[in-house]
Amino acid sequence: MRIAALDIGGTAIKHCLYDDRRQFSRDIVQETETNALAGGVALMEHVCGIVETMGGADAIAVSTAGQVNPTEGSIIYATDNIPGYTGTMVKAILEDHFHIPAVVENDVNAAALGEAFFGAGRGCSDFLCLTYGTGIGGAIVSGQKIYYGSSCSAGEFGHILTHAGGRKCTCGNCGCYEAYASTRALTRLVKENCGLDMNGRQIFQAINGSKPVRDAVSVWIDEIVYGLVSLIHAFNPQRVVLGGGIMNEPYITETIRRKLPEKLMQSYRGVEIRRAELGNTAGLLGVIHLAEDGRDETKTEERIL
Repeated sequence: MRIAALDIGGTAIKHCLYDDRRQFSRDIVQETETNALAGGVALMEHVCGIVETMGGADAIAVSTAGQVNPTEGSIIYATDNIPGYTGTMVKAILEDHFHIPAVVENDVNAAALGEAFFGAGRGCSDFLCLTYGTGIGGAIVSGQKIYYGSSCSAGEFGHILTHAGGRKCTCGNCGCYEAYASTRALTRLVKENCGLDMNGRQIFQAINGSKPVRDAVSVWIDEIVYGLVSLIHAFNPQRVVLGGGIMNEPYITETIRRKLPEKLMQSYRGVEIRRAELGNTAGLLGVIHLAEDGRDETKTEERIL
């Protein structure tokens, strides 16, 4: 089975042609600019063009930004990062154009499925997955399947309230988790507290040589912990998988593991905290799994190089 897999983000579209007769390799993944501001119609034309260059696919698998109805393969809601994307019938457009089946999933849900079968979620039927970046995305895996909620929108962990009446969030509310614990929140905190305009990588390069930077990072990790405490008490997961580029810094997860238990009730302290393992291929692997409809799950570990 040959699957044209795409992961649509606001900045780039990662894509590959996966052949189930071969192991998946990161070397086959290519990347193209999304040109998101051109809007939803132009984006779908761009996606069709990418798939056309692959040739000979038996199915199409799409991971995408935005809230997704996975049954219809439609975009329930997308921010103005991709204007006019809300309401786009992605599955129908692709199936009408190529006359092969297509599956469509939200990008964080897809990444969680990738981790569930190929990465940090292996061997665990129930876990939470969070990605920390400009915002905070979330997914709930229960029985090795995504829990969608009543309107296919469960897992908006970035918008739980951790500071009532606090900072204004991009969602319009005040005091949301992502306003305090996202990577963007970290860079803002360092700028406000230290007067330094630095990205995440620069911050962690400076952490050992600057006490103000180290103190700011400590405050930010506390914010991450506050949100995790609420989620762990609400869901009682066996494991929490933390993704996003910033989580590649071992200092963060080590500090979270040290600080978290003292804030949890005794019966919740067995929860495992793990870094995501698949990086930017997680979403592709998640929708490839969906397109294959869960075939050969016992052999999943053999598919990755």
